Amino acid sequence: MQDPKLFALTPGEPAGIGPDLCLLLSREAQPHPLVAIANRQMLADRAKLLDLDIQLLEVGPGRWPQQPAPAGALFVWDTPLGAAVAAGRLDPANAAYVLETLTRAGTGCLNGDFAGMITAPVHKGVINEGGVAFSGHTEFLAELTHTEQVVMMLATRDLRVALVTTHLPLRDVADAITAERLERVTRILHADLRDKFGLASPRILVCGLNPHAGEGGHLGHEEIDVIEPTLERLREEGMDLIGPLPADTLFTPKHLEHCDAVLAMYHDQGLPVLKYKGFGAAVNVTLGLPIIRTSVDHGTALDLAGSGRIDGGSLLVALETAYQMAEARNAG
Repeated sequence: MQDPKLFALTPGEPAGIGPDLCLLLSREAQPHPLVAIANRQMLADRAKLLDLDIQLLEVGPGRWPQQPAPAGALFVWDTPLGAAVAAGRLDPANAAYVLETLTRAGTGCLNGDFAGMITAPVHKGVINEGGVAFSGHTEFLAELTHTEQVVMMLATRDLRVALVTTHLPLRDVADAITAERLERVTRILHADLRDKFGLASPRILVCGLNPHAGEGGHLGHEEIDVIEPTLERLREEGMDLIGPLPADTLFTPKHLEHCDAVLAMYHDQGLPVLKYKGFGAAVNVTLGLPIIRTSVDHGTALDLAGSGRIDGGSLLVALETAYQMAEARNAG
């Protein structure tokens, strides 16, 4: 078992802004040792393009750092590319490289080398073009860790929103809101708020599915038939669950002031509010995994790769969140 405060950072798509973010981040010292799992030469080339003087310190299994890197330096676990990288230009030949960085990080978390992993954005399309069926970080890590159910939660510094359903067409959402699914997601959210965020008795606000939370059955029966009975069963176990509440009034200061997380029924019910409140300073957290994984809330931004015109706010929040989650888990 290595230092429990060692963290893995995956730069994601090598032609995108992930490598830039890692290099810009390393201009200042981090509170914990942070290892970029990436191709060292690719990072050196990108640093030159960005006119950054960053010392790339090679580390790896059996030679992990015991202290944070100084300002102007970045620990790198060198990982071979499939092809040379040009900023802004996708190449399917590097699909296997991207997946190898994720595998190294996830496996390192499982075996205790890393306390958590922080991921920069990948490009799903080019990975699939490279011959690998890939639907995203979340699904990949769930398979790697043999996890049956995960929950997507986005958070900014004063709001957390978890989702019962994620990337579904709107016409399919109501059928997907089953008692079994709602109970499973709520249990995962409640458990991880306790285990990974250190909240002894988390208070969760739950959105209704329909306008006005169904208006007593006049605008839909999902609240009466599924959501309310499920929440009541879980309340009997001691969970502090408020709702179902109409989403248009739940997301107001009066309600949010005294909650630890919001559980939204579908993607565009909860995330527009969160992104309006904290876009560029939000983090994507995968709940339900046996490891800590946080991610930025944006894409690869190929047009900005190598330009230096990027905002690293989301990566900083992702790092802060991973550090806090590890502290809470160690304290629990």
